[in-house]
Amino acid sequence: MNRLAGALEALRLSGLDGWLLYDFRGSNPLLWQLLGVSLHSTRRVFLLLRPSGRAVLLVHQVDAGHFPTDGIDLRPYQNREDLLAQLEGLLRPGERIAMEYSPLGALPTLSYVDGGTLELVRSFGVTVESSADLAQVALCRLTTPELASHRQAAQALGEVVQAAFRFIGAGAGRGVTEYDTAEFIRSQFAAAGFETDSGPVVAVNRHAGDPHYEPKPAASSAIEPGDWVLIDLWAKQPSGIYGDITWVGYLGDRPPAAHTEVFHLVAGARDAAVEFIERQVRAGEFPPGWEVDAVARRHIEAAGYGPRFTHRLGHSLGHVVHGYGANLDGYETLDTRRLAPGLAFTIEPGIYLPEFGVRCEIDLYMTEQGPEITSPVQREIVLIEVE
Repeated sequence: MNRLAGALEALRLSGLDGWLLYDFRGSNPLLWQLLGVSLHSTRRVFLLLRPSGRAVLLVHQVDAGHFPTDGIDLRPYQNREDLLAQLEGLLRPGERIAMEYSPLGALPTLSYVDGGTLELVRSFGVTVESSADLAQVALCRLTTPELASHRQAAQALGEVVQAAFRFIGAGAGRGVTEYDTAEFIRSQFAAAGFETDSGPVVAVNRHAGDPHYEPKPAASSAIEPGDWVLIDLWAKQPSGIYGDITWVGYLGDRPPAAHTEVFHLVAGARDAAVEFIERQVRAGEFPPGWEVDAVARRHIEAAGYGPRFTHRLGHSLGHVVHGYGANLDGYETLDTRRLAPGLAFTIEPGIYLPEFGVRCEIDLYMTEQGPEITSPVQREIVLIEVE
């Protein structure tokens, strides 16, 4: 119940009257994280937190026996009328209640409440506000063991990506493919006791211009001398926090000038973003995610490649690879949440051209003193040696 205690602390500091989490058949992962369980629930669930007092959990009577009761006032309901009556009794007109709702859909990663349920709660006379900041404080700040697991994952990924480049060099000219390399990476994860939800990306030449390319067995390019290779890989220890990095390499002694130019431009945007965060923290401010995105985007736009940077700058890291904390995003959304101490996140600018693409991704953890880079940082293009 540590997460639940953290949520209550965050709620007390927020000035809100309550936090109401709603789930139907697994629709809201935040509710289950707060409860610290993963259950198969077939009916509607409401969890109400107040700044003081016990949390109240409304669950259907057929599911009630599966839910935790430690520190929670578990209240079964029988039918729709009973649910509505109990819910109305818990809420008072004029209250400000947080829910997983984002005005105008600004933050889809924190928009789990359907329109009808939102209407229902508002019908009881309460004002519904976004729980985005609450969720970040309660669920996204890493504990000491979680931070240790993230650091281990990030460092391990650096070792695996170097092994993958060596694997490519050993098989170059012998039919090794993107898919073969992806399988090799997955085997490395398995041997080290790491797990991942998907991926990795192993993309050669024009495939590297697709940010989410993933090789398939039947349509995978062979990797030959003179090829450009992008590898994006992410993994975690069981129950740990993800690491997520992207490196690029060239199979040969001298990459083409265009590739070199774009690589250094992208790496420069990455470094500019880190330096901006460092300056802001020294000045006493933890910047919102969208401002960091803007810094890197301006760096790329100034070189004329703005339209080729086609995704947000970075994302939160957690027990899922795209976590629930602040994203570095003013492009796909406008994330006004601050990169507060305790958060882990990526910085990954990219330029994607028809012939090739470049992404330079690193992981960071925000301390009270500023950002700590937790993953290896690529400074030069990897020159893959043919064995």
